[in-house]
Amino acid sequence: MAQGSASEKPDVFHAIADPTRRQLLQLLGDQEMPVTTISGYFPMTRTAVSKHLRILTDAGLLKERKVGRETRYKLEPEPLLELKRWLSYYERFWENKLLALKRFVEQDEN
Repeated sequence: MAQGSASEKPDVFHAIADPTRRQLLQLLGDQEMPVTTISGYFPMTRTAVSKHLRILTDAGLLKERKVGRETRYKLEPEPLLELKRWLSYYERFWENKLLALKRFVEQDEN
């Protein structure tokens, strides 16, 4: 983990940087699941899946709870608001570019 000191918790941006972790968030968006079930969706060991789950949990994106001997995970979407706020700043640039492209295409059609 290229985060600095080992005691630092990953932030939302670091946590979602990995495609597997983004898939985990999607998988857990609608339901709570134990790691044994989650592992069946990925071509990797349960230990590897658990490491990804730990990063997401440490970043606050997942909640875990014990049910008997198993740990279940579910999405905790509130930390994604930080990401949404950051992206919304840049959205105006995309909208301006799309509007300019639309004008260009419409102008070219006339």
